[in-house]
Amino acid sequence: MLAIQNYKDEVHVEPAMKMGDRFEGHIVQGHVDCIGEIQNIQNSGNSYDVYISVDKKFIPYIVPKGSITIDGVSLTVNDVDAESFRLTIIPITMKETLFKNYKKGTKVNIETDMFARYVAHIISHQKNTKLSWSDVDSISAIY
Repeated sequence: MLAIQNYKDEVHVEPAMKMGDRFEGHIVQGHVDCIGEIQNIQNSGNSYDVYISVDKKFIPYIVPKGSITIDGVSLTVNDVDAESFRLTIIPITMKETLFKNYKKGTKVNIETDMFARYVAHIISHQKNTKLSWSDVDSISAIY
């Protein structure tokens, strides 16, 4: 898959966590899993609701309150629908990242939730095994 280049003289880069650092924030790898499209941006006064559509085959890897990366900006997902999801962006993030350039129809690079991908991969490779939610919790705790 080819990534979309949304930068003009700027790119968003967050410093990586160093070995031995305190573990906090989102865990992202820098991969592009799919391309999304901005469907709507609503200014709520103290925040912006950003709606992004994706191919529905990627929806299982986009988790409410889970991590997602949009063009290198790691964020938390608010809501997930059948073919889209909603982010809430605070004003400083809107001003200081590539989000300030986005409008309806903008294509964006998306890295889905790493843990959702891992759990889906593990479950899809189980043979004749019925997993309970307790099993899924145990598996996700490993990662």
